[in-house]
Amino acid sequence: MDFKDTAEEAAFRVAVRAWLEATAPDHSVSVKLQTAGVTDLALVEKARGWQRAKAAAGYGAITWPKRFGGRGASRMEQVIFKQEEARLPVPFGVFAIGLDLCLPTIMACGTEAQIQRFTRPALEGNEIWCQLFSEPGAGSDVAGVRMTANRDGDDWILNGQKVWSTGAHYCDYGIIIARSDPNVPKHKGLTFFIIDMRAAGVEVRPIRQISGSASFNEVFCTDVRVPDAFRIGAVNEGWSVAMQTLNFERLSIASVEHGKAAEIDALIDLATRITLDGGPAIHDRAVRERIADWYVEGQGLRYTNYRTLTDISRGAPPGPESSINKVVKGKRMQDMAAYAMELAEMGGAAMEGISSTFCHAYLYCPSTRTAGGTDEILRNIIAERVLGLPGDIRVDKTLPFAQLKRGA
Repeated sequence: MDFKDTAEEAAFRVAVRAWLEATAPDHSVSVKLQTAGVTDLALVEKARGWQRAKAAAGYGAITWPKRFGGRGASRMEQVIFKQEEARLPVPFGVFAIGLDLCLPTIMACGTEAQIQRFTRPALEGNEIWCQLFSEPGAGSDVAGVRMTANRDGDDWILNGQKVWSTGAHYCDYGIIIARSDPNVPKHKGLTFFIIDMRAAGVEVRPIRQISGSASFNEVFCTDVRVPDAFRIGAVNEGWSVAMQTLNFERLSIASVEHGKAAEIDALIDLATRITLDGGPAIHDRAVRERIADWYVEGQGLRYTNYRTLTDISRGAPPGPESSINKVVKGKRMQDMAAYAMELAEMGGAAMEGISSTFCHAYLYCPSTRTAGGTDEILRNIIAERVLGLPGDIRVDKTLPFAQLKRGA
């Protein structure tokens, strides 16, 4: 198998790397802030500046059509840019949900007026977006949402709660799915909207995590008026629009290089500096075996991701095998962080540098096994859609949602 760039891709990579190296230092941020999740609003402002710089150079939204301000380039070029960008401490991520999920959904399913209104401000770093799908009783099962949307003339009135909404505390707009008809099966009675995050009745409450981060939020909607002009797709057909969003999310995940060697390098560095049985821990055979196992696992993730990149390079959407990466990567990083803390012993939480990074990862990583789909849901996807095993029996797919609520 040949994983090398084509001649055109190689030339694009050289150009991107040169531009990043010339431009990125003016927008650099600490790796600690970058990996901890956005809790510092000063970082958001740095991200706005970085997004404007990328947009001005034609890198702001590489796959977007040129008429929307994009480059009109291939998804492989987007992959290459993200790979190169990930090498530098720049504030990427703040705009990812909007540019990779929300605005592509609007371009695919929205009206021309919506496209003209929202694409350019997001591309140029003036408006940031979030995704409002999950609820306390509807996480991995998104179709179980209970937020209501009732028509009132030219408006819709939204009432209910969303949770785990990344970045909602600093976002300008969001995409949201709500139940507009409870008397049909749960996948049939949903409608999809754009919501102004600063509208009357929208309350955002950051969720403080054990790691100290507060990048996730609860969002409460109390009689929030959303104009029908902000509806995306047909009434009660929001599930099909949400599936478009999830497809774009899969493409976005596939664009990121998994199993990077930096995690292993950091663990080796820690083991080199820590003393075990009178010498550096890295000289211990058991320590080296553990690190070697994680290195091999990381390479497995890398080449599994290449399968997805192959699909993208051929113009096909990534398949369900991308779920393998997430279900393995979350546990892998959690195990590595726990082992690093074990090596550092009682001083691990107080040490600066590499050890403090692993301390934060140890506290933060459990959330990665829930966000974007729990381990259990991902294993179901792998079993049913990759291995072809029979699916679970789901009687709730055909019953009216109102009956499910009464039985809850």
